[in-house]
Amino acid sequence: MKRQLVVYLVSLAAFLGPFTQTIYTPILPEVREAFATSSFLINLTISIFTFFLAMMQIVYGPLTDRKGRRTVLLGGIVIYIAASLGCFFSTSIYALLFFRALQAVGIAAGSVVAATVIGDLFTGKERGRAMGTFQMMVSLGPVVGPIVGGFLAEHFPFRTVFLALVAVGGLVGAGNFLLLKETKPETAVSSPFRLSDFASVLRRRAGSSIVLLGFVQYYSLYNFLVFLPSILTDRYGLSAQEKGTVYLAMSSMIVIGSFLGGRLQGRFPERRILLAASYLTVLSIFFFLIAAQRSLSLLVLAIALFGLFLGLSLPVQTTVLTNVFQANRSTAIGVYNFFRYMGMAFGPMIGSALFAAGGYHLVYGIDDILFFACALLLTVRVARTRRQSAV
Repeated sequence: MKRQLVVYLVSLAAFLGPFTQTIYTPILPEVREAFATSSFLINLTISIFTFFLAMMQIVYGPLTDRKGRRTVLLGGIVIYIAASLGCFFSTSIYALLFFRALQAVGIAAGSVVAATVIGDLFTGKERGRAMGTFQMMVSLGPVVGPIVGGFLAEHFPFRTVFLALVAVGGLVGAGNFLLLKETKPETAVSSPFRLSDFASVLRRRAGSSIVLLGFVQYYSLYNFLVFLPSILTDRYGLSAQEKGTVYLAMSSMIVIGSFLGGRLQGRFPERRILLAASYLTVLSIFFFLIAAQRSLSLLVLAIALFGLFLGLSLPVQTTVLTNVFQANRSTAIGVYNFFRYMGMAFGPMIGSALFAAGGYHLVYGIDDILFFACALLLTVRVARTRRQSAV
């Protein structure tokens, strides 16, 4: 088994989650027209995917720890392929909603299993590099999805998008079937599942710190994704294509940051990278608040820096979790992903209320305060750990 090739194969399975979520967005108007339904139900096809993607993290985590990595991943991909076919053949909006939920149920296994397999196969500096590759691939999902979806929608009927997902899922599934061997350590004990397993992750200082950081990061990221267009339209009058280019600056820097974050591990302690990235993110959001209304160039620079510092942190977080929770890596990753996706869901919801009350200054001001508070908490906890180690 070639370990580097396996890293890319399992990372592609994780990539399919955000890719499937965003490839669908360019065809929403066509779907609404084809099913003669309301905007609410069409938007629900996005929300329901996100909801089940989050909920299944806390199912697949313990399941992967107990049943093994290969079985869970391949089973999830089979469900995903069947659900994508279901989306293609759906004749009503309610059938489409069901199969969109089932897509998420299947592909949610990808991110849990990928991080766990990397934790099984690598140690030390190599693990950090592999996690960088994993996070880079996951970060590519939201970037590539709308581009591919837009291209397919322009040249083919909108249902072709679902056939494309069947084809990609089939290729990823075949690759993992042929090359991924079971990586669960033979010494690992398959104890019965207990709800306390989730609490045990949060009780550990490292677990709760990483989970909190992941929640705040995705809360802030999705506030940028949702509310930035109003600034770009109202202040700068950008077209849809131009706004997409602005988003590309942030998305591409998340990818670059994830790659660099993986390479920095081994050269610097993980806690220093996390602290530095957190405080730099605070500065980047503050810079955005100052620059957003002054200059489009400065606005683009600010969100690019936000993406870079966010990306730097991502591979370090999964590395820390797989290092600390060696006996139940998948459960820890599942809890972490669950709270990240909750941040993804709560960001636009809470942000909408804040935007109505005080505009984008209040939205991003609260983001910055949350990040600063999180960074301070990480600083205090790192200091405590050092003192305890010195005793």
